[in-house]
Amino acid sequence: MNNDEEPNTLTNLKTPRVWGVAWTSNYYVKWFILGIVIGIVAGVSALAFYFTLKLMEHLFLGLIVGASVPEPVGEGGSLSSGFRAVRYWLIPVSTTLGGLLSGLIVYTWAPEAEGHGTDAAINAYHRLQGRIRRRIPPIKLVASAITIGSGGSAGREGPTAQLSAGIGSAIADLLRLSPDDRRRSVAVGIGAGIGSIFKAPIGGAILAAEVLYMRDIEAEVLFPALVASAVGYSIFGSVVGFTPIFGYYTGIFNPARLPLYAVLGVIDGLFAVLYVKTFYAIHDAFKRWRISNYAKPVVGGLLAGVIGLMAPEVLGTSYGWVNLAEFERLSLFTSPMLPLIALLVALPFLKVLATSFTIGSGGSGGVFAPGIVIGALVGLDVGLLFHYLLPSLVPDVAPFVIVSMLALFGAAAKAPLAVMFMVVEMTGSYQLLPAAMIAVAIAYLISGGNTIYRAQVPTRRDSPAHVGEYDVPVLMEIRVSDCEVRRGPVVRVDYDVNGAINVMLQHRYTSLPVVNHNGELVGVVHLTDILGKRGVVGMYVKATGGYVRLDSTLYDAWEVMSREGTTWVPVVEDGRLIGILTMESMRRAYDLKIRSIKLSINQHA
Repeated sequence: MNNDEEPNTLTNLKTPRVWGVAWTSNYYVKWFILGIVIGIVAGVSALAFYFTLKLMEHLFLGLIVGASVPEPVGEGGSLSSGFRAVRYWLIPVSTTLGGLLSGLIVYTWAPEAEGHGTDAAINAYHRLQGRIRRRIPPIKLVASAITIGSGGSAGREGPTAQLSAGIGSAIADLLRLSPDDRRRSVAVGIGAGIGSIFKAPIGGAILAAEVLYMRDIEAEVLFPALVASAVGYSIFGSVVGFTPIFGYYTGIFNPARLPLYAVLGVIDGLFAVLYVKTFYAIHDAFKRWRISNYAKPVVGGLLAGVIGLMAPEVLGTSYGWVNLAEFERLSLFTSPMLPLIALLVALPFLKVLATSFTIGSGGSGGVFAPGIVIGALVGLDVGLLFHYLLPSLVPDVAPFVIVSMLALFGAAAKAPLAVMFMVVEMTGSYQLLPAAMIAVAIAYLISGGNTIYRAQVPTRRDSPAHVGEYDVPVLMEIRVSDCEVRRGPVVRVDYDVNGAINVMLQHRYTSLPVVNHNGELVGVVHLTDILGKRGVVGMYVKATGGYVRLDSTLYDAWEVMSREGTTWVPVVEDGRLIGILTMESMRRAYDLKIRSIKLSINQHA
């Protein structure tokens, strides 16, 4: 008996369903209990990662470099402490060693744990029915702590999100929950983990529902996410304290500055695009580079360390520097190579590069916190410019630092609501909500479709998790031949396994069609079947779960995708694979059909 058939009190509630969710008191009781469980997991996971990271910072930056790094006020830091290092020149040695160890751990035991964890968790929600391999959470924890603790530029929210989501997935399997409930557990784990480590429970709960999509929200996870984030925050704060990470900002909102915040929103939107495009340009360049995957994080760590020599402010999470920027402790910003003004102008760009080299090369860590830091540094520069031009209107830069943090990353992550609340919670600056609303809305519009999370889909109807919520009669009227059929990606039976893995990771596929030398479809190879394996693809081919022909309907294709949990289906004619039909291609054909129907109705009205 499979998970869908197993009778138990948590999964088989005979209740009305809306959008696939049983919206009754039983639903709320079930998810209140599961929310508490996942919240406990998130709080404990956040603590485990927090203290593991502190240990790695001591071993690498502390013992090797002899460095002291500024800490945020909410974690015991001081506004009078800058960066000091006994063996300054060993910074690249520390980051390179961190890249080496992280790469060894990840690519030996769990290659899919490389990069930023939130994206992997989002992908599991949409395309893997919430399945996350059991070994990923502990590997992600250790590898990310080493990457960041050695000085690599990355955030701690991504690893915490993947850790909480992975354990949430395991709990769902342990309780024999349905695939839909396992997906929800993963989403709730993402929000609760991030809300705990950032001490921002409201923002974390909203993030669980918002970060899955570029232009939509997953209402079904909001209630359990609120419960889980509150529990996780309570556990984490009980140990490390409840003071907001960046302390309390007590400034008063001035409506006369709203035009300046609008200008800041434009700048943040443009910088969000720069962040996303730079990150993925470097990420994709490393993917194409034909050297061992083990060596790539080493190179990335070395390059990040060289940037750290120029500007130590980019090392690690950089949280402490956000506080120093907020309170204008500019004398503590130092560089052995750049004068202060040049350093302040260069820092946002250098943080983008350091983060891209650290994570884009295969290092393990999050992109959320670096985005927050980049936003703060941009806000510092813009605030100083406004202060110089309009000193009476802008007596201090703190409001611009805080608003810029949320505007830039809210745009880059396509999660403006969640990030807005998170930064407010992280600074205690509720007075700045009107300014934040203006800046983040403009930045979101300026950034367009650029997102730092490639696993996001535009809306619910673009997600494999919601297959079947379309108008079935319309899907039965559209043929595969009406859609764009892509020629790839595809692998041959004689492909090396490592090459196939790289193709899957580059194109974000969890399985690919396999053809023989004559181009005939022989089956499918799954990422989970070849990770850590050797040989050729043909050794691991499985029979395909179905395919379509050019005269098949989109409903036929949808059924195959739903059954296989994929976002593509093979298109075969006379035994030969002529290409693959993707969900995106189906969506475009569907939209054209709907517009055609509406036009016809209007013409005959």
